[in-house]
Amino acid sequence: MSINAYGAHAGDKPLEPMTITRRATGAHDVRIEIAYCGICHSDLHQARAEWAGTQFPCVPGHEIVGRVAQVGAHVQGFAVGDLVGVGCIVDSCKHCQDCDEGLENYCDGMVGTYNFPTPDAPGWTLGGYSQAIVVHERYVLRIRHAPEQLAAVAPLLCAGITTYSPLRHWQAGPGKKVGIVGIGGLGHMGIKLAHAMGAHVVAFTTSESKRDAALALGADEVVVSRNEDEMRAHGKSFDLILNTVAAPHDLDALLVLLKRDGSMALVGAPATAHPSPNVFNLIMKRRTLAGSMIGGIAETQEMLDFCAEHNLVADIELVSAHDINASYERMLKGDVKYRFVIDNSTLGA
Repeated sequence: MSINAYGAHAGDKPLEPMTITRRATGAHDVRIEIAYCGICHSDLHQARAEWAGTQFPCVPGHEIVGRVAQVGAHVQGFAVGDLVGVGCIVDSCKHCQDCDEGLENYCDGMVGTYNFPTPDAPGWTLGGYSQAIVVHERYVLRIRHAPEQLAAVAPLLCAGITTYSPLRHWQAGPGKKVGIVGIGGLGHMGIKLAHAMGAHVVAFTTSESKRDAALALGADEVVVSRNEDEMRAHGKSFDLILNTVAAPHDLDALLVLLKRDGSMALVGAPATAHPSPNVFNLIMKRRTLAGSMIGGIAETQEMLDFCAEHNLVADIELVSAHDINASYERMLKGDVKYRFVIDNSTLGA
C-alpha cells in the first residue's frame, strides 16, 4: 500500500513530501488511518542525524492517533472505526522478562515506531508523519477521549507517558512534594499529571514570564531557578523531581533540593552529556539520580485512561504538513505552547 508521507532524505536536508509503502494487514495487525501526529523533539534529533544511526529516508513521528481502517482475521480487541493511538513502540521480543512484565520499553528487542530495523520496506520503521500505519494489535492503544479532543491527545503517546511513568513509579500523590523542571512539551504534561495525582507540584523555570502559565497548568508554586533565594527556600524538601530539560545543565542545583531518600528522574534526552554531579550530594542524603524512558504498553493504556478520566490533554498548536520544517525551527527556539501536532489530512494536499 503506497501512501503520502513527510520525511528527510538526509540530515542536512529539510523534510519534504514523499511516498512510502506499508505492509498488507496481517492476521494480528491493525491498519490505522492517521488523523494527527505530534511533533517530538526526538523527531528533530533523528531527522537531522543529531543522534547516531539515522536511516534515510527518515519519516519521524511516534505520537499517532486516528481510526482503525482494517483489522486482521485474528484481531479481537479492535474494530473498524475505533479511535486508537500508537506511541513509541511497534514491536518487541515478546518473551523476555521486560515484555512479560509489561515493560516493553526496556526490552532489548524493542522496535521503535521509526528508524528501527524491520522486515518491512525499506528495512527500517517509518513513523507517523504519514497517512496510515500498520501495527500489531499488541502495540495499539484505545483512546477514550471525545473525538473532538483527538489532536490534543496525540502528544500523550510520548510526552504523556514519558512523564506519567516516573510519576507513578516514584508514587507521586497526596502528601508528596513533586518538582517539575522545564515547562515545555514534557514539562507541561508533568505538571498536569502530578496535579491530577494529588501531589503538591512545584514548577521550575528559568523564565519569570512562565510563572503565570505554570500556575494555570496546575502548579501550586513556581520557582525561577535563576533566583537563588527561591531555590534556597526549597532546600531538602522534595520527594521527587522530574527533570524534563533536554539540554545539559547543572544537576547539583536540583539534587540539593531533594530530601533524604528523595529521587530526581531524568526524562529529557540532551544531545550532549550533563556535567557530572557531585557524588556527595547523593551519598550524604541517600538521594537517587535516576532515568526513565517512556513506558510499556499496559502503562501507556493506563495513562490514556487516567487522562480521559481527568479530562487531560496536551496544549497544542495544530499545523499543516507544509509547516513541519518551520515548526522544527520554532521548537528549537522554544516558540510553542506546548506541542506542535500535524494535521495529517494535509499530507496529500
